[in-house]
Amino acid sequence: MADAAAIAFRLNALKASRSPHETVWRDCFDYTFPLRADGFQTTTLNAQSGQERLARLVDGTGTDAARILSSGIISGATPANSLWFQLGVAGATDLETRWLEGAAQTLFEQIHGSNYDSQAYECALDLVCAGWFALYIEENKEEGGFTFEQWPLSQVYGASTKRGGVVDIVYREFELTAEQAVAEYGDGSKGEGVSTQTLKLVKDKPDEFVNFVHAIYPRLDGKQGSILAKHLPIASCHVEIKAKKLVREGGYHEMPVIMPRWHKLPRSVYAVGPANDALPDMRCLNELKRMMLQAADMAATGMYKAVDDGVLNPRNIKVGARKVITVGDINSIEPLTSGADFNISFTLEEHLQATIRKTFMADQLQPQDGPQMTATEVHVRVGLIRQLLGPVYGRMQAEWLAKMIQRCFGVGVRSGMLKDAPVSLNGRAYQVRYISPLARAQRQEEVTAMDQFELALAQQAQIEGPRALDIYDSDEARRERAHLLGVPAKLILSEEDLAALRTARAKAQQDAGEQQAQARGQQAFADSAGDAAGKSLVQ
Repeated sequence: MADAAAIAFRLNALKASRSPHETVWRDCFDYTFPLRADGFQTTTLNAQSGQERLARLVDGTGTDAARILSSGIISGATPANSLWFQLGVAGATDLETRWLEGAAQTLFEQIHGSNYDSQAYECALDLVCAGWFALYIEENKEEGGFTFEQWPLSQVYGASTKRGGVVDIVYREFELTAEQAVAEYGDGSKGEGVSTQTLKLVKDKPDEFVNFVHAIYPRLDGKQGSILAKHLPIASCHVEIKAKKLVREGGYHEMPVIMPRWHKLPRSVYAVGPANDALPDMRCLNELKRMMLQAADMAATGMYKAVDDGVLNPRNIKVGARKVITVGDINSIEPLTSGADFNISFTLEEHLQATIRKTFMADQLQPQDGPQMTATEVHVRVGLIRQLLGPVYGRMQAEWLAKMIQRCFGVGVRSGMLKDAPVSLNGRAYQVRYISPLARAQRQEEVTAMDQFELALAQQAQIEGPRALDIYDSDEARRERAHLLGVPAKLILSEEDLAALRTARAKAQQDAGEQQAQARGQQAFADSAGDAAGKSLVQ
């Protein structure tokens, strides 16, 4: 049985190790999505404090740019309208390939048929602003398929059992009312359940909150495929923190929480995102806009100087429309020029906004205004996006997509979602190939190289003749291009089918040639017979 006191003690240690980074994450959220900073640095937001934070954000460039990048990541990595991954094994037969393609299609439909798309966008916002997110994946036992839950960052604490490895220890601290806690974990009459203190609260103060922690970590003595959840490789322990009582213990076959990172911090499992790089410019822009609003207020309402000459008391007058002000001299009150130069402010504002959008890559991900781009301009833009997102996408594949597919595949197999797998696939290592727009963009360089080489070969063939093409395997090149562009494998003929097709075509052409030759022979015979008959009539 798990040690509840040890779990509660480690939670405090994880809080202490995360605490130095929370100020940075809170500042990044304050200049993009202030309400998402709830819980960092003991900041608990309500309706009033949330409005106050939003009011301090006087420019929305960071918010807009973060939203565009988040949407670009989701639509580029896991689009809902097209299959973005394929499954395979080394040396797969046609039967195995067909099953793997069907399994990938089923997983894709179940993932996007669940609540994944809504939760994934929330996760992408956390990834862009804070540099990491936590997504919990579980089987939907009521309706079938999967259920995804984005955990608030302020509740999640991570660690790793391997040096420099992915996060495989996740603690989540959360609150339940006393009444909810008893409904969730039971009253202890059947073993596990809430503490006696919580049972007392149910009678006296049922709406008072009780703190719990859900600890997920690898079991040293766990066994894959164990019947008992308490013996599975990944432990799942729910502990009532104050009472240090274990209220539920179970387990998972795979890690159910994925916690990918954008830019990993040194000597830490946590990370920062592009919002951290844009933070100085966002601060400067907001301060500039605040000063511009103050200057605009003075420019719109005017600023005056007045002389206290015994008739006019500047401390008591208010300048406004349809008001009469009594003065002893016409020069007692005069407009005062503020000296503000809005041209400089506008120029600096545009520069800062452009810098922020560039940091978030929103200037490349968003459709450009103006005339339609040429094919060359599109290619250059795609290449730039590939260069910008390439290193990040590699980490996303390893820490996000691969872990999510592994978890969903395991749940799908055990739940019967993926049926009738060939026995020959048992115990073999599966491979995941990504065919999303971002993945294809990473492979565009190879497609471009093939296009350029084929063009050079065509030019060389005009000089040397057909022998210049002998070096190039056209069939294999077409297959490789289809692979790089993400063309479904079922649309490409196998080598055997292609050979049979060409043999049939050659035979058809041969038969057609023979028929044409036979027809020409018969026509020639008819013509010669006609000529002979004509000559006999003349004689």
